[in-house]
Amino acid sequence: MPRKVDRHILPDVLQPGLALVFCGTAAGKRSAAERAYYAHPGNLFWRALFEARLTPRQLTPAEFPLLPGYGIGLTDLAKRHSGNDNELPREAFDAPALIAKIERYQPRLLAFTSKNAARAALGHAVDYGLQTERIGITQLFVLPSPSGQARGHWNIAPWRALAACAEDVRRRPA
Repeated sequence: MPRKVDRHILPDVLQPGLALVFCGTAAGKRSAAERAYYAHPGNLFWRALFEARLTPRQLTPAEFPLLPGYGIGLTDLAKRHSGNDNELPREAFDAPALIAKIERYQPRLLAFTSKNAARAALGHAVDYGLQTERIGITQLFVLPSPSGQARGHWNIAPWRALAACAEDVRRRPA
């Protein structure tokens, strides 16, 4: 059963100057309960960040506020709902709000943590990897979902490709 609240379930981790922002669909039940991104033990997000060398060690979900120190931010499309994607009402996904945030903070890269998140934000089907379209100056990237429920689609290779792309944009002048 999805849950809706008046305020954001998880705070955005956004600021100017970030190299990379990850965008999911909504906080899962465990993440909402723990008030931490990607908190379910079966979620591979934190392991993928480390294995792709986006962070120097494997962080815990509770350490999500440390990510800006690595040039990384976090947000979701549905800030006031939690639960599985298939349980969320269509109006939960606020693409205009996401686009406004990305235009405001201008990260170099926005990585959607699933095809569902990218499709909800962009309004069309996508493939994994770097996209041709942008939001302002921000390049877009689509990753396989790290959720345990999407394990059949899991592949670390796009996460490593994202890390290479993030390293490339960090080296280029803004």
